This record gives sequence, structure tokens and C-alpha cells, in this order.
Amino acid sequence: MSTNTIQSTVKPMRPWAATPRDRVITTFSIALAVLVSFIVVAVTPMKGKLAYAFVFYIAWLVIDSALVIRKSGMKGVRDGLAAKITLLGGMLVMMAVASILWSVISRGIKGINLAFVTENMRQASLFDPIGKGGILHAIFGTVMLIVIAIIFSVPMGILTALYLTEIKGRAAGLIQFLVQAMSGVPSVVAGLFIYAAIILNTPLRASSFLGGLALTILMVPTVTRTAQEVLNLVPRDLREAGLAMGATQWKTVALVVIPAARSGLITATILGVARIAGETAPLLFTVGTFDSYNFNPVKGENTAIPIVIWRALNGGSPESVQRAWSAILVLLVVVLLLFVAARALGTRAMKK
Repeated sequence: MSTNTIQSTVKPMRPWAATPRDRVITTFSIALAVLVSFIVVAVTPMKGKLAYAFVFYIAWLVIDSALVIRKSGMKGVRDGLAAKITLLGGMLVMMAVASILWSVISRGIKGINLAFVTENMRQASLFDPIGKGGILHAIFGTVMLIVIAIIFSVPMGILTALYLTEIKGRAAGLIQFLVQAMSGVPSVVAGLFIYAAIILNTPLRASSFLGGLALTILMVPTVTRTAQEVLNLVPRDLREAGLAMGATQWKTVALVVIPAARSGLITATILGVARIAGETAPLLFTVGTFDSYNFNPVKGENTAIPIVIWRALNGGSPESVQRAWSAILVLLVVVLLLFVAARALGTRAMKK
């Protein structure tokens, strides 16, 4: 029998994998914890779903630890506690996300119809019955703002990250500090800056272009910091190999480092879009409100889905509030489509 055949028949050892006995212990501890939770909630003043979850988790920790300590001692108990606390954190995050999605979908779907996604509000108001008027103009405005922000922020963010990771010049410390400081800038400050610096001091007035600049201020730090972490993950051997072949530093960066980190850089762009997609405050100062289509990015007011949501919630009527929930659902779908498109383009580029 050849060496390759022997290696293929030998299964890799997985000492961390659960044994049949471990599965039996886990199943028994879960079942007993469920029983304890029902009994405790039934005989005590604690009531409700949260009471069941709290009692179950505490009972499971105690019962499982008592069963594990006989097999693995205190070390096994500590490992089990760490795993259960990690599981609890993940479940809490999942519950929060699921709750948000369920609220948005269950409330927003009631106002979704063909008119809502194919018409504008030129001949309607927020207080009209659902089915009259829509937010197609806001969808176009949102996409335009995101595209403008991407055009400005992605090159700036990636080039800044390359300077901080590859060049590491004298200004690297100052730039790193500024990037971290910009990460904590409130979104309304970005809008006020564009308003005070450009709208009040130049002939330019509210437009999609100025709104995109305000969103760029918010997006650049996210793209820069994420791209910096991604570029730091590229093995140093790849850089040294490019230099050993006689390539210059920038040719090595352009032909070796960036292609190796392409997927991560796309992720940085996606995170940046997620940062700005729902911003409302900066757009109120820089974009204005408009109830019809405006495809000119540098002239005339426009609107976006977050602005429509803000106006609809301020309306206060059942019809306007329903429009707000439906607009939130549409915003989630638009952002999801942008994420899928970016990921698909990145995957196709990697295959090439």
C-alpha cells in the first residue's frame, strides 16, 4: 500500500469534537433545564418568555457543569462556561437582529404595492391613502448619493490605508490620529460642515453632489480603517517576492498587494456603504427635500429614502407612519441589493 493511500485512509484527529457521551450529557442537561424552567416559572412570580429564557440558561449552566465536572474536572467546566457565554452573546445578537428584521418586515410589508415603488410624490402627499404616490424618486436619490460617496471615499480611503501600511511616512501618525478622530464625528457635523463651508460661502446650493460629499466625510474613516486591517493581513512574503523580482514598491503594491486583498477591500466598501445608507441629518442640510425626480447631481434639491422616512414619521398620521415603515423596508432591500452586487463583482474579478 502506497504512502498516499495510507494518508488518505487515516482520519485526522479531532480531540475537540463531541463524543457520543458528550452529546448524551448535553441533551440530558438541556432537557432537565427545560423542565426546571417550567417548574420555576410556574411556582414563582416570574412570568413571561424572558423568565423562561433566564431560568433555562442558569439551570443549564449549573446542571451541565455538574455533569461535566465528573468527567473533565474544573478545566472542563471552565471550557464549558466559556462556550456557553459565547453562545449566549451570539444568541442575543441574533435575537436583536431578528427582532429588528421582523418588526420592519411585518409592519412595512402592509404598505408595499406597485405604486409605492413605481411612482413619486409629485401628485400626492404623505397623508393620502396607501396606494397613491410612492418613493421611486427617493430610491434614485439614495442610489445617486451612495454612488457619489463611493466615487470619492473609496479611492481616498484605500490610498490612505496604503500610505499607512506600505509607505509609513512621517505623517502616518498624524493621519492615523485624524482617521480615528473622524470615526467618532457625529453625522450632523458632516452636514453642517458642508453647509457652512460650501452652501453659505459659494454659489452652490443643496444638491445630490453636496450630499454625497457630506456622506464621504462619514464613509472615508470606515473604508480606511477596514482597508488598513485587510492590507495588514497580506503576507509579507508576497511583498518581498515582488521586490525580489525587480518590481518597484508601487508596482508591487498595485500588482501583488491590492489583488491579494481585493475581497477585503470590497468588504471595506460594503461596510462604508452600510455606515452611510441610513444617514438623515447630513442630508437635511445638503440635499433638501424634493417630491419628484432630479437626475442632475449638481443642481437642484433632491431627496433620499432616509429623508422620506423622517418626514413621514413627523407626519404622525397612520398613513404617513405606514409609509415610513414601508420606506424602511425598501431601504433595507436597496442596501441588500448593493451588497449583493458588490460581492458578485468582487467574486467575478477574483475568478478572472
